[in-house]
Amino acid sequence: MAKTPMMEQYLKIKAEHKDAFLFFRLGDFYEMFFDDAIHAARELEITLTKRDGGKEDSVPMCGVPYHSASNYIKNLIDKGYKVAICEQVEDPKAAKGVVKREVVQLVTPGTVMETNMLEERDHNYIASLSHFHDGSYVIVYNDLSIGESSVALISGGWDAVLHELYNQPIKEMVISSELPETCQQALYEKLNITVSFQDEITFKAEYRPLCENLNDERLVQAFSRLLNYIQNTQKRSLDHLQPANVIELDYYLSLDMYSKRNLELTETIMKKGKHGSLLWVLDHSVTAMGSRMLKKWLDRPLLKQQEIEERFDVVEGFLHGFMDRDALREALKSVYDLERLAGRVAYGNVNARDLIQLKQSLEKIPELKTILNQFDQVKINELSRDLSYPEYLVSLLVSSLHDDPPVSITEGSIIKDGYHEKLDKYREASRNGKQWIAELEQKERQETGIKSLKVGFNRVFGYYIEVTKANLHLLPEDRYERKQTLTNAERYITPELKEKEQLILEAEEKSVDLEYQLFLEIRDQVKERIPEIQYLAEVVSQIDVLQGFAVVSEANQYTRPHFSQDKLFIKNGRHPVVERVMKDDAFVPNDIVLDQETDILLITGPNMSGKSTYMRQLALTVIMGQIGCFVPCEEARLQLFDQIFTRIGAADDLVSGQSTFMVEMLEANHALANATENSLILLDEIGRGTSTYDGMALAQAIVEQIHNHIHAKTVFSTHYHELTTLENSLDKLKNIHVRAEEYEGKVVFLHQIKDGAADQSYGIHVAKLAGLPSSLIDRAGSILEQLEKSDQSRPEEAGQLSFFAEEKSPVKETKAPSGQSDNKLINDLKNINLFEMTPMDAMNELYRLQKQAKA
Repeated sequence: MAKTPMMEQYLKIKAEHKDAFLFFRLGDFYEMFFDDAIHAARELEITLTKRDGGKEDSVPMCGVPYHSASNYIKNLIDKGYKVAICEQVEDPKAAKGVVKREVVQLVTPGTVMETNMLEERDHNYIASLSHFHDGSYVIVYNDLSIGESSVALISGGWDAVLHELYNQPIKEMVISSELPETCQQALYEKLNITVSFQDEITFKAEYRPLCENLNDERLVQAFSRLLNYIQNTQKRSLDHLQPANVIELDYYLSLDMYSKRNLELTETIMKKGKHGSLLWVLDHSVTAMGSRMLKKWLDRPLLKQQEIEERFDVVEGFLHGFMDRDALREALKSVYDLERLAGRVAYGNVNARDLIQLKQSLEKIPELKTILNQFDQVKINELSRDLSYPEYLVSLLVSSLHDDPPVSITEGSIIKDGYHEKLDKYREASRNGKQWIAELEQKERQETGIKSLKVGFNRVFGYYIEVTKANLHLLPEDRYERKQTLTNAERYITPELKEKEQLILEAEEKSVDLEYQLFLEIRDQVKERIPEIQYLAEVVSQIDVLQGFAVVSEANQYTRPHFSQDKLFIKNGRHPVVERVMKDDAFVPNDIVLDQETDILLITGPNMSGKSTYMRQLALTVIMGQIGCFVPCEEARLQLFDQIFTRIGAADDLVSGQSTFMVEMLEANHALANATENSLILLDEIGRGTSTYDGMALAQAIVEQIHNHIHAKTVFSTHYHELTTLENSLDKLKNIHVRAEEYEGKVVFLHQIKDGAADQSYGIHVAKLAGLPSSLIDRAGSILEQLEKSDQSRPEEAGQLSFFAEEKSPVKETKAPSGQSDNKLINDLKNINLFEMTPMDAMNELYRLQKQAKA
């Protein structure tokens, strides 16, 4: 089709924003054309039409009303798309030819600012990644909605980059187009985020105050990349951005991507939601700011004992002063999201209601200070002193804004009477004029004798006198001028009314325009105080998180832990999430001891007995302690761990084409390669994904590697009972087991941790609980009995296979152990991996073995 000037304009703008939906303003709609229209119609479930009446060369198009566009934009952003907002930037009445249009903002998943597009209690991070010739990487994080930025230097290679990025809720990643393709692909697959490109890293003068904490040129260049991207896409003031903080990774306990996932710190593995996570248990914050800070603390537990102890002091003070704590929580309910309010002020999309929320929040500061000073705890009193009351700002907002203003800032009724003299005069003229109108109606009724006569107003025709047609004969002929004809009435105007109309409308128009200008001035004065508001938000957030720790500690009987350099001791420890989920008090607490004599706890016991729970509760207790929260036990003496590694509950990684066993080996390797003697390692059922002998060999080798070379505190659970003999050869390994009893043919899980090795695994009992057919269970019992008899005839001491001695080579899994016949049936049975089989697989395998036995 022949391109119209408007379509040429569209195509030119679209060419500059190929990776975004172009919302092209036409009158009261945002229109989309060509592929944008086809894809948007599908994603938004709106009608796809065509321009130019359905001809073969017509253009696909669809549109959304501009006044409700934010909901459609949110829908696209939530799906990872970008939206370029193209507005008319000149008055159509004054335009010569096509109205000038420009993209005024590029909305992306990492740069949204509208409240309805943000999760209230979650950060909305955009990040940038820069790669340098020395092999180092720099990651920059920014939450544009609150103006917070931080920078981390990564020197551990690409895997370290992925582990770091996985720990943050990133919505968008900005990279150089020169980043290797394999790395780009990994960002898409591993993180599932929107990837954007920004090659320009020019440092601009206005960035200097934001880089005052960055003393490394690599950090400055990396931050410049992200700042350039934000500035290019947002095209507006970013005055709320705070100087970037340097993340010293050695300052925090490190959690790799496997550990954060396995421990379900902020979301569960299955449902990807907060419910059932550690965050769900601990988050008793009143404000959205507090919830976001708690998530940051969970992502980066502390290593400095002094800072942790200071948090403990505040929690303890809040815990003991429960009445004042309740008053504090009540006061915090009136504090809105200061961080995001400050961001909206700087961004220019704040309205009068937002500023009223800001005013109400700031008015609570004196009350918060008073409450904090009532606690008998020095650290809490210090927090009170950190809360500076911005009296000038409160006074400005109190004197200027109505308490219940409209949402719109362009239609008046925002500014109070008495705030501005000229505005008061306009309003007085308008009010007097309206009073005159009311008096005119009464006067005209008396003079004409028409009781139904009325004086009205609409935006199209202005003021008028309306008379029904039945009463037209009563009107004087010389004063009334017809203005509009209705079905049952006529509308008129008089010279006197016309003159007054002009005065009233002029006063109202000037009043509305002046109010808008005054609001912008007020907003600019608030903008100057943004750093003060942001500091207040930081302090209030800390107070909120720590009072929340006190609430959860009191409700669940948590204990203040102490720290030790050489001993980890937890008396009657509990899993904070599991005990919360359980409907009664059935959770069985257990002790955990790792000291100078014991580096490794080798835990055996049946499935479903609680081994994984025991391991996870240790890690969660450590994390809770190192973020400054009391812990779920009667008594705790913790070590400060630099890293936690877990291999619990692995599953196939279908995206990467990796089996359960491969995932298991990758996680184990990551721990062995990076752990130090100050780390905590939790390995659950290593070796299940391969044959029995392979699995046992790998499991023993891993235990020996940790014991002899790494010396990290470790809990290692296994079903390979042969490994329990390692207690005889590894002096810092101790056997423990989960107690279970057999009663009337049924297994009873007691969930109690006891010293020593378990006597059996009760696997068949667990299969029975799972509902496998009784005939299959009986047959499995018979096979087990045969295997146990066969095992008793083996020459190896204490049931340990000869190949587990370090000086001997492993026996190939296709051969029977020494002293046994070439009985293929027995060998096949030993190599069955029951834990990786479905019930149907098990039945098919038993049927095959039965046929083999009868042959």
